[in-house]
Amino acid sequence: MEKFSQEELKEYLMQHNEEFRALAEKHAEYKRLIDEIEAKPYHTPEDELEEHRLKKLKLHVKDQMHQIMSRYKTTEVA
Repeated sequence: MEKFSQEELKEYLMQHNEEFRALAEKHAEYKRLIDEIEAKPYHTPEDELEEHRLKKLKLHVKDQMHQIMSRYKTTEVA
């Protein structure tokens, strides 16, 4: 079985793993929302709280994506 680079593995999982694809879409949505908040010229306290909340969610989703990638690499080696 061939070895995948990090980017090739992400692309493969985007095409073949529904859970990974859903997480990637969530991650992109959180990034878009964070970018919207950061683009504002003035941040309210609510904006700051929402940005912080979204960054935590985005990081959690990224961790889940990395777990899937690690599981796949483990089964690829086995």
